[in-house]
Amino acid sequence: MGDLPRVVVVGLGPGGLEHVTEETRRTLEQAPHRYLRTAQHPSAALVEHATTFDHLYEAADTFDDVYRAIVDELVIAATEFGEIVYAVPGSPIVLERTVRDLRNRDDIECVIQPAMSFLDVAWARLGIDPVESGVRLIDGHQFSTAAAGERGPLLVAHTHANWVLSEIKLAVDDATGDEAVTILQALGTPSEKIVTTTWSELDRTLEADHLTSIYIPELATPVGSTYVRFHELTRTLRERCPWDIEQTHKSLIPHLLEETYEVVDALQNLDPDNPITDEDLIEELGDLLYQIEFHATIAEQEGRFTITDVTTGIHDKLVRRHPHVFGDISVDGSAEALANWDEIKRTEKGRTSVFDGIPRSMPALSYAAKVSGKAAKVGFDWPDVSGAFAKIAEESGELQAAIDSGDEPHTREELGDLLFAVVNVARHLQIDPELALRAATDKFRERFEGVERLAAQRSIKLREADLETLDELWELVKQSNT
Repeated sequence: MGDLPRVVVVGLGPGGLEHVTEETRRTLEQAPHRYLRTAQHPSAALVEHATTFDHLYEAADTFDDVYRAIVDELVIAATEFGEIVYAVPGSPIVLERTVRDLRNRDDIECVIQPAMSFLDVAWARLGIDPVESGVRLIDGHQFSTAAAGERGPLLVAHTHANWVLSEIKLAVDDATGDEAVTILQALGTPSEKIVTTTWSELDRTLEADHLTSIYIPELATPVGSTYVRFHELTRTLRERCPWDIEQTHKSLIPHLLEETYEVVDALQNLDPDNPITDEDLIEELGDLLYQIEFHATIAEQEGRFTITDVTTGIHDKLVRRHPHVFGDISVDGSAEALANWDEIKRTEKGRTSVFDGIPRSMPALSYAAKVSGKAAKVGFDWPDVSGAFAKIAEESGELQAAIDSGDEPHTREELGDLLFAVVNVARHLQIDPELALRAATDKFRERFEGVERLAAQRSIKLREADLETLDELWELVKQSNT
């Protein structure tokens, strides 16, 4: 370890200069190369002539990106100078992601000096013994998952903005709003505030900043309790049910598709004037969610990933792809927002073709619509629907010629071309071809079911009836539906 570059980490205490240790002061005075995670701290002035990382917070999309960038720069600096001092707010070992990541590096030696944290002041102000009370320390950015199943007491740090407080408040579905919560701000400084408020007023009591934390004595219902219970049930079934145990990612594909289609049916059957139709959608969404949990549980048992990786991944991706919501980008309507999404997605994936990322396993009509739509976005398209409509007549003629030739492979190819031409017309009309064909098929099915009922009333056996009789029944049903 002695030959490795050294990063000496010191803590600047909870706020006031009086809480900074003598060891930290001496280390900073003697260090020729000083680095400071953020200058937004009351004791930051002690770290003179330091390189700060505040600019990274403004440029990066997520805090994870910020922490990775800070660690990378610190390692580069330590490698160049042999030893550097890195100063962080509070204590280096309390909710300091960069320090944790530094300790996990094998190309440097990370030396941590003890320091006073905001926790020491918080316990004194709250008048509680955290050990006897069993207080759990939670990162505000991870509240909905880190506090899952917890009732309290909880001390929540990194609540640096009112939107963070809002997310914490919304994470508890069954809160009455009257639950007590204490907001702690700027502890150990002349600006210290300790305010007791209610859960409903949590994000409206004061303006949160980087020195804000909250204390929750007790929650009526554990955070995310219903989902935690569901997650545990999935694990139990996977471990104890013979059928569940036998399943693999591949064997579950048909079930995933079936549940997805059943959700689509439930969505199409929704009636705004009939709340009972919600029950079917609730059930089908639950069935689909179970499939997602099932795949995540299999992966967890294999040591590959967990449902937390899934939810974290989609959360971070949505934040990155909505800079007009979470960043400083402005958009003029949904079309521009969608264009930004596509461009961010293309950059993230390093894609070279407009078709990259389109699943070939999509239903054929949806697949065709997606492919032709992507090509149209780069200008490969008719200026209006008339060009696409004329293509139907052209492809119909080519299909007839192929049929007349008796060439079955060529006939199959031309039939595909005709269907693709119809999809292009649908796209120009801004009609989803999958939904249009599904509606037409449903209409045909309902009318033929009417033919079956009418035939039964007249004692006509469909399998023995001629086409003229069937056509007559069809027209009667058709007229009765108009």
